[in-house]
Amino acid sequence: MTRLDPPPTRTPSARHRTARVLRAVLPALIVLVWLAVAGVGGPYFGRVGEVSSNDPTAYLPTSAQATQVQRRLPAFLGGDTIPAVVLVTSGSPLTTAQRAQLDRVPAALAAIPGVSQPSPPILSQDGTAAQVFVPVSASVSTGDAVAAMRTALPHLVPPGTSVYVTGPAGFTADLVTAFGGIDGILLLVAVLAVLVILVVVYRSPLLPFVVLLTSTFALTAALLTVWWLAKAGVFPLSGQTQGILFILVIGAATDYSLLYVARYREALRAHEHRWDATRAALRGAVGPILASGGTVVAGLLMLLLSELQSNRALGPIAAVGIVFAMLAALTLLPSLLLLLGRAAFWPRRPRFAPDEAGADPVPTTGLWARVPRFVARRSRPVWLLGVVVLLVASAGLLQLRASGVPASDLVLGGSQARTGQQQLAEHFPGGSGSPVQVIVPADRLQAAAGTLLASHGVTSVAVVAAGSPSGQAPVTAAGVQPLVPGTPVPAPTVSHGDVLLEATLAQAPDSAAAESTVRQLRSQLGSGALVGGVTATAVDSDHASVHDRNLIIPLVLLVILVILVLLLRALVAPVLLVGTVVLSFGATLGISAVVFNHVLHLPGADPAVPLFGFVFLVALGIDYNIFLMTRVREEALRTGARAGMSRGLGITGGVITSAGVVLAATFAALAVIPILFLLQLAFIVAFGVLLDTVLVRSLLVPALGQELGRAMWWPSRRIAG
Repeated sequence: MTRLDPPPTRTPSARHRTARVLRAVLPALIVLVWLAVAGVGGPYFGRVGEVSSNDPTAYLPTSAQATQVQRRLPAFLGGDTIPAVVLVTSGSPLTTAQRAQLDRVPAALAAIPGVSQPSPPILSQDGTAAQVFVPVSASVSTGDAVAAMRTALPHLVPPGTSVYVTGPAGFTADLVTAFGGIDGILLLVAVLAVLVILVVVYRSPLLPFVVLLTSTFALTAALLTVWWLAKAGVFPLSGQTQGILFILVIGAATDYSLLYVARYREALRAHEHRWDATRAALRGAVGPILASGGTVVAGLLMLLLSELQSNRALGPIAAVGIVFAMLAALTLLPSLLLLLGRAAFWPRRPRFAPDEAGADPVPTTGLWARVPRFVARRSRPVWLLGVVVLLVASAGLLQLRASGVPASDLVLGGSQARTGQQQLAEHFPGGSGSPVQVIVPADRLQAAAGTLLASHGVTSVAVVAAGSPSGQAPVTAAGVQPLVPGTPVPAPTVSHGDVLLEATLAQAPDSAAAESTVRQLRSQLGSGALVGGVTATAVDSDHASVHDRNLIIPLVLLVILVILVLLLRALVAPVLLVGTVVLSFGATLGISAVVFNHVLHLPGADPAVPLFGFVFLVALGIDYNIFLMTRVREEALRTGARAGMSRGLGITGGVITSAGVVLAATFAALAVIPILFLLQLAFIVAFGVLLDTVLVRSLLVPALGQELGRAMWWPSRRIAG
């Protein structure tokens, strides 16, 4: 061939063969990539504990006093430890032989990995109980160390006595145990719930597993990414965040898959070849899925503004999950369905019928043919009644108690730490083992101790002194005292000119009275002192949660409103959508408050519960409205505003309702983890999603659209009335 010869051209048949090979190879390659990701990420389901922590102090803002105290403790105590309290009780005064046996317990506990030198046994005034303070190193698994103590202690204490491991380390261990079912039972319950719903929806033996495979692969990819980010220290990971990630990814990926499957089924009726049907389905599904997922991601990323590190971590972690949910629904699922074709829907295969169902996807029979007609005929009574119902339900908000709950109530069901704390309060001051820790300049030691001793909520004060046998020296109004009368007064440990005082509270450290005492002490001690400890951590956490709630909720609303304006190219419709979802959220919280207080008899709620419920409900509630309104706009451009509303509702009604049921079921699965916060979040989101799907999206929004007609799309002029 010379330089002047034209390049050879491929014949149409050659191009056709190349395109046909590409259409077969590309989806297979995508599936293989996802299989490789699942193969690598699958083993990480059992390894989350390696990079997670449930220590509340680790998630406080760096500016909080409790965080600053926690950071400086190693300089005073010689290491970073979490205190445990071993309590031994008897129905009668302990005998001399029993006391002698108890004296050997500290040495036995010191042999457990991670346990520092325990204190000698301290007898109660009535002689029927003894307590041992056991420091547990923060560098080891608190749950493992406490579990080892709980296993060994029944063989170490005298016969006829009861033994408990409580204190901060005990409660942390109970939390670890409660979260132990996340990798197993939570995922199993969520997957089974989704599988049952999908079988009912599709009535197909194959399609539910295709959708479920998409969701689980998305979760595997998200978990793999999150694990390495947490390993690198980019953000902290807790059992609570892990549980929410599992549920959110399974639910969201299934929802996006339902939307794509509906578009694909519709396209198979209008297109003979599955490649053409796949392209048509992707054109119809990409926009709504990206808009819905992007809205959720934007709402979640607002959590980065939180003062609590746990909230800041949840935002990007959950956003990573949503990104992989969208990616799987738009790559893996289309590839699987392209390879399977109509066989995926067996035995109800959609047939090629462009002149029948494919020409008009609006149902002519069934529920979603009747609902749009009913709403169109009775639009004003429907939206008026809907608003009244939601407002009445919102009145329950006045009963919502979300000012915080004691740490002893965080774990539902049995808790050895909670029982031990109750027993501890019967024999010792309630705050034993969980002191208020106060860092003050050395020259203010006595003045600060006097302030502490003058408080009715404080029973005793000690200063950390490395030279004392117990590591502490009692402080009275007369000054620092020797631990044993007649011995020299130990010198307090000084770090950067400061000393550490530890005050034992009269009440349980997680009680409202103890928190009130801490607030009073901070006010009385002034800015020159830092007040930390377990109770101070709870106070700082609640304060940060209230700050986050007041800041983030308005910002989430604003961000979602802006996204809707850009997506729908209108102003009235986005404002109405946001307003209806907020009204739905208020009704959900109102009903939840009644259920929590009068049905489940729960002790209250964490201040973060309304915030988390809002972020998930509003973001996910807008999801369904986006699914609806993008299709409504598509139909309205061809048929007019009111007709488009009816057509859009009829076409999307079944798939969106199914998606709502799936998401509600997956979030309800959180209730199997015996944690108060997760139980409440499970109810709020599950009930709220159903309320939003059934009432708001199916009746209220369509009725408002029928009432307003073309005005709903103002200022757009492309849509006729």
